[in-house]
Amino acid sequence: MKSSKTAVPLPEVNFSEDGEVRYLHLGTPWIQGSMRIDQPFEIELEYVQRMMAGLLFVSSPSVAGRHAMQLGLGAATLTKFCYKKLRMTCTAIELNPGVLHACRGWFKLPAEGPRLRVVLADAAEEIKSQEWQGTVDLLHVDLYDHEAAAPVLDSADFYQQCRALLSDEGSMTVNLFGRAASFERSLAKMAEAFGQEALWAFKPTREGNTVVLALRQAQQPKRELLLARAQEIETRWGLPSHKWLRSFKPWVK
Repeated sequence: MKSSKTAVPLPEVNFSEDGEVRYLHLGTPWIQGSMRIDQPFEIELEYVQRMMAGLLFVSSPSVAGRHAMQLGLGAATLTKFCYKKLRMTCTAIELNPGVLHACRGWFKLPAEGPRLRVVLADAAEEIKSQEWQGTVDLLHVDLYDHEAAAPVLDSADFYQQCRALLSDEGSMTVNLFGRAASFERSLAKMAEAFGQEALWAFKPTREGNTVVLALRQAQQPKRELLLARAQEIETRWGLPSHKWLRSFKPWVK
């Protein structure tokens, strides 16, 4: 489960398939992650692809060897992509041991080693560790309970702690989704932590997921640079990054 509430019993972890895609569930029909069975290291869902938008703000040749961190393992999609495709060092923080077991058994999560580590911990507490401060280049935040009703961690203090994790060139992407989620309130909390000029946002996907990006240091790259980087991202890693630029803009309140 992607949650910080250890007093609540952890839900059962299970999966379903439609023949081509395998889905992770936490005791409900809500999808908590997915994997295309014949391409286990690609990113299948559109909003998860958008969680990689931080690549637009760094040069592609410098990506290998950088540090990616996921708060909430899900089906390990982002962890696997960053590890296998981008050749990054990866750390995922997950509360539920059952999710880790499922990712290893059903979702092709590679064995841990020098470049891959899964920390079983409460993300709200683990990110306060001095071990991680200033070390993360791509931070992915996708923290939902088993009902997927609203982000579990969504305060200005939490986002300030996330900012402290980031390197000078680092960025955070957050999935905002849920029946009780408030996009504007969440953006205001991120702006308090990062500054309004550091925020970028996608338009919502058809499913209602809105991905927001926050930069450790605000940037407003020229469109020519973003187009060049999008071309390189698409060529090197197959992400639909040209399409991103049609719906990805600086956030202006």
